[in-house]
Amino acid sequence: MTPAEILIAKAADRSAVFGVVGLGYVGLPLAVELASAGYRVLGFDINEKVVDAVNAGRSHVGDVPSEMLARFTAGGGITATTDMSRMPEADVVSICVPTPLSKTRDPDVSFVMAVAKSLGKTVRAAQAIVLESTTYPGTTRELLLPRLQEHGLEVGKDFFLAFSPERVDPGNSEWRTRNTPKVLGGVTETCQRVILALYEPAFDSLVPVSSPEVAELTKLLENTFRSVNIGLANEMAIVCDKLGVDVWEVIEAAATKPFGFMKFTPGPGLGGHCIPIDPHYLAWKMRGLNYKTRFIEVAGEVNSEMPAFWVRKVVEKLNNEAKAVRGSKILVVGVAYKKNVDDVRESPALDIIRLLLQQGAAVRYHDPFVPEIRESDLSLDSVGLTAEDVHAADCVVLATDHSNLDYEMLCAESRAVVDTRNALKCGG
Repeated sequence: MTPAEILIAKAADRSAVFGVVGLGYVGLPLAVELASAGYRVLGFDINEKVVDAVNAGRSHVGDVPSEMLARFTAGGGITATTDMSRMPEADVVSICVPTPLSKTRDPDVSFVMAVAKSLGKTVRAAQAIVLESTTYPGTTRELLLPRLQEHGLEVGKDFFLAFSPERVDPGNSEWRTRNTPKVLGGVTETCQRVILALYEPAFDSLVPVSSPEVAELTKLLENTFRSVNIGLANEMAIVCDKLGVDVWEVIEAAATKPFGFMKFTPGPGLGGHCIPIDPHYLAWKMRGLNYKTRFIEVAGEVNSEMPAFWVRKVVEKLNNEAKAVRGSKILVVGVAYKKNVDDVRESPALDIIRLLLQQGAAVRYHDPFVPEIRESDLSLDSVGLTAEDVHAADCVVLATDHSNLDYEMLCAESRAVVDTRNALKCGG
């Protein structure tokens, strides 16, 4: 049997072993879905605490209940390790490592390249590699492929390579890893056929595209679309503020049009790993081709300015009460980047807190999903949210809309409110 036939047969009888590199918000849900499909999964992570927790059946990812994870770890369906030399044990390696931006807003693919270096030493015949980490077009073919072919193996014949972008939406109970359509682009037609067969049992719908570059750009288009439209909504909020018009009323009225309009809403800025970061991958790639992605850059500027806009609204509220920002007690309610999750990655609420602290405010926060904030320049613990706590604050900033917070009490007890959300307007 050829390497392709071996892997397709292992997909059919579920004897293929999947290696998932990176057991975070993307990798752990993927590992669970693969195990649910009947595959044995070997998870890799450089964090020993994460590996120990996974092996003990304790999930650190909100979308994966510990009870579900424990069922698979107890039965041997999922095991985790920090030992990257065990990668040859996996018939399929799915790479789900972070791809952040550097301080200069350039792509940081160091985690991907570290995995590629390990795989370059261990890749074997009848093995498939799938990159799922969001990156710029060309990464799979230009960075991974040369590493994997260093020792003479031929892609599409001996081993198989594809890009399949993650589409994880933390906290979304309707669209999960399994039922979200899965885009996949192989380096060769055989790569495509083999990896589609391997992924088919774990996903309800697969979307094959003609190349890794198409798949890479698909992910960037999805998030750039959202970034640009959110940027427009945020700019409209500023326009309406200057005109003295209620932006929420404008948006709701526009949303009654049954065609030609898609509703996006303003807020405190962009958060999460994807939307604030992914468009910069495309902008960076295009700069190298002497093209300026103007929509992306303008949207990025507008969105990044929103925390400062809302801090100015806090200043206005305090001025109305004849108070200075310095020394005022500010309570920020909700610091996660989106509703009902514990994820603070790139959260604009943290930028609001930083700006207020820089102006001398005494800032506290409450978030039922985030008990503490520990970043290089922030060390805060969530405080209570009783009527007395709220009334003691000179201003309350509603930054994230969590469904289990009592906003009626917040509005009733607050001296001044700045509401950055569209769910409720109580005086701000």
